Amino acid sequence: MASTISFPGRFESLVQISQYVLQAAREAGLNPKAAYAVELAVDEACANIIDHAYGGEDKGEIECSCIPEPGNLRVVLRDHGRPFDPSNTPQLDPKARLEDCSCGGAGLVLIRNLVDEVHYEFSPSEGNVCTLVKGNNGKDNH
Repeated sequence: MASTISFPGRFESLVQISQYVLQAAREAGLNPKAAYAVELAVDEACANIIDHAYGGEDKGEIECSCIPEPGNLRVVLRDHGRPFDPSNTPQLDPKARLEDCSCGGAGLVLIRNLVDEVHYEFSPSEGNVCTLVKGNNGKDNH
């Protein structure tokens, strides 16, 4: 059964969001490895919302919807911060050392490697919508 909870845009909310997503992953029947991967991807996406969309804490809410599907968990994150278009994010050089990268984009690479699908949309009325999908038979996460 799908459910939605709004959380304050604060870093301390990340623990509650993770617990909510892990519970939904268990209910969707995800194995522990897949559940951990989607939890980590959501954590990174929410930290990005706080940092980049809102530009800091206490500037908005993060709406998190967990939708179990046959063999998958779909997580939809919505915020009303600055519009986000991943195509405007500089490409991370995969050969560069992480400490040498100042352009950003490492979080997007992490998210894309953890989940099976990731989609970003923006509309003035709906805000930023990030949809993550993870299943047991998707990407093998190390």
